[in-house]
Amino acid sequence: MRILSYKPGHDGTVALIEDGRLVFSHESEKDSFPRYTDLSPSAILNAAEQMDGPPDVVCLSGWVKGFHSTEPPVGAGYFGWDESGILAGETRMFGHPVRTFSSTHERSHLLSAYGMSGLAHGQPCYALVWEGNIGSFYVISEDLRIRRLSAVLEDPGNKYQHIFALADPSTPGEHGGFRFSNAGKMMALTGFARRTPVSQAEHELIEYILDQPSILLTAPKEKLAWSGFHDIGVESQEFKDLAAKHSQALFDRFLAVAERELTDGLPLLIAGGCGLNCDWNQQWRESGLFPEVFVPPCPNDSGSAIGTAVDAQLYFTGQSKITWDVYSGPDFVHDQGPEQIHEHFDEEPLDLSRAAGLLASGRVLAWVQGRCEIGPRALGNRSLLAAPFEHGMRDRLNQIKLRECYRPIAPVCLEEDVSEHFDWTGPSPHMLYFQAVRNPSLRAVTHVDGTARAQTVSAAQNLRLHSLLGAFKQVTGAGVLCNTSLNLPGRGFINRTSDLIAHVLDRGIDGFVLEDRLYLARDRQLSTTEGRA
Repeated sequence: MRILSYKPGHDGTVALIEDGRLVFSHESEKDSFPRYTDLSPSAILNAAEQMDGPPDVVCLSGWVKGFHSTEPPVGAGYFGWDESGILAGETRMFGHPVRTFSSTHERSHLLSAYGMSGLAHGQPCYALVWEGNIGSFYVISEDLRIRRLSAVLEDPGNKYQHIFALADPSTPGEHGGFRFSNAGKMMALTGFARRTPVSQAEHELIEYILDQPSILLTAPKEKLAWSGFHDIGVESQEFKDLAAKHSQALFDRFLAVAERELTDGLPLLIAGGCGLNCDWNQQWRESGLFPEVFVPPCPNDSGSAIGTAVDAQLYFTGQSKITWDVYSGPDFVHDQGPEQIHEHFDEEPLDLSRAAGLLASGRVLAWVQGRCEIGPRALGNRSLLAAPFEHGMRDRLNQIKLRECYRPIAPVCLEEDVSEHFDWTGPSPHMLYFQAVRNPSLRAVTHVDGTARAQTVSAAQNLRLHSLLGAFKQVTGAGVLCNTSLNLPGRGFINRTSDLIAHVLDRGIDGFVLEDRLYLARDRQLSTTEGRA
């Protein structure tokens, strides 16, 4: 059965599942489109190019049209976890009869996590969906029935970022100053916090925000002018302290419910945009409540098209599981030929030892291989790579990406060596957990609090990247590199030659690897300290 699924709204995505296998998942933001963008005609056309015939089922993930409850929902709508809201019917596409399917946005999170997890079909588990609007625990039974156990907190994701908007003088007052990018910045700033008791002012603000319903509508920024943190500046030490305490208070509300109600020792699946918070993921792993915790690489809304397709597969075939690969995004687009590249770059065959030597000497290389990653994290197919040993390299990479200086740079590491460098055992292929750094020489990838967000790589997962790490280990003694996403500011991953060339030249990157060719910018001087300390 061929199931084509569309997710409307922000993080718009189109995905195809065929006979239980994820064929592709194309997110509208990829190919240098704006981050978090709605489902675009380009994504739809890209998906159509990959299909050799019409689907058997067309899915529409449930969504909302706006803030007003009188507006009709898109498809099955946003809220609802059981099967009562499923809409199924028939239509025609290009002259062929097809079945139609829609289920709620809430179910898309639940079914994406279940379908992509390593749990066997029918294995019961708990699930947590926490995102901008939903914050609830569920249990999934052997017959794949979903029951909500507890609605813990309304708007957890929105409430998490709310204090960033409050403290940032540049944020507007409408909708609480919400920006999708606030959450990632918050996660970085919590690492700078001092270990001080919660003050009365901090407590009052945190409890006020967590107790508000529909936070973006009920607590606009100007309504919180009474707080001493209003426009205090996000890089002030006072805000950094508040950020960590606010983050922990939000997590603790969910933990208290889990300790009270999730007592049967089942695995936990995590979905929703809050599943990108590495600190919280690590705390769930260490809570001792669950024998296993699984977070998919696309826990945010970029995984919703997959989730609705899994739901449709379950509805029509009774099967809940899919096979998938994190590199299921679009193929790279070669829209410029050798003559345009050679105008600025010298070309040579890729020799991994040569590339490792360049990286060890302080060069920064864009690294492009195969199909794009799904989800928001660069995992070695659309990456900027660099040596991990100098503080200055972190600063240079943030300058290249036009990011704030407080943002950390993540490492990518040989899976077999991970315990040598980080407090971690086994794979962590999707960069979803924090680990304490054991190797003091990894200064560029060690955050101020001594942690990193490491990605492990095995030969089976990504052979060429694994081989590059092995070659880098031969040169430096450590199979670890800086790995940050290859993208223009505010855009999804670069996915075509013209954008790649323009970005490398504009941002002072030393060169790029495209499949099995190495291109070095002509007459580029080394921009950072050579070698390792």
